[in-house]
Amino acid sequence: MKVNSTMKTKKEIVDNWLVRYTGVELEKFGRYILLTNFQHYVDLFSTITGCKVDGTDKSMSSASHDGITIINFGMGSPNAATIMDLLTAINPEAVLFLGKCGGLKKRNSIGDLILPIGAIRGEGTSNDYFPPEVPAMPSFALQKAVSTTIRDHNINYWTGTVYTTNRRVWEFDDKFKSYLNNIRAYAIDMETATLFTVGFHNQIPTGALLLVSDSPMVPDGVKTLEKDKVNSKMFDETHIKLGIKSLEQLINKGETIRHLKF
Repeated sequence: MKVNSTMKTKKEIVDNWLVRYTGVELEKFGRYILLTNFQHYVDLFSTITGCKVDGTDKSMSSASHDGITIINFGMGSPNAATIMDLLTAINPEAVLFLGKCGGLKKRNSIGDLILPIGAIRGEGTSNDYFPPEVPAMPSFALQKAVSTTIRDHNINYWTGTVYTTNRRVWEFDDKFKSYLNNIRAYAIDMETATLFTVGFHNQIPTGALLLVSDSPMVPDGVKTLEKDKVNSKMFDETHIKLGIKSLEQLINKGETIRHLKF
């Protein structure tokens, strides 16, 4: 990679920083991206595909196989915005977030899948990209591909809106939980709205498939270390495989997912 001592443009910055954060040269990234918050997911991807893991000594580890790259960008909306900006260095065909969320409805069970049709921008980070009234929406065609993949595997899923927050510890706060009930959100997380918004800002088709990992509205549903280990063992591998198959569907059919002109 050519060394550039001065970086004045966004392109110069992201071209340099995506490599700096991941330890991977730009030409080695796949055109289809899976995003995750967990090193465990990158390791699972490596095991499933037989590829190696890159950048374990960097801020964002990754692994690539057959045109698909999975990146662990960390947790929270600032990191979500960062990775979506950095990915403009390679202009991927699609970005699919494999995240975990808290189920906000009594009908939700641990291990359920939620395919968001939109997200509520409660995190604040996305306000640096669009005014608050701009909705956080995924790429319809990408979500359609995910839906088809899930259906082909005879797995049920929920749709609905996700509330994205910067606040990690709130499970004790009855006032906040009452607010979540009032807005009728189906799930809560810390990244989805940011990913959708910054993806739209950067003209990158972006979607999400969320796994319900806890039921934070009730005390016995709050995630613990022990519960998380059990749930990960039961559901994470299927989550990863569905993400891979969804992107493979787009790759193999050669379909464009730019359903609108940015």
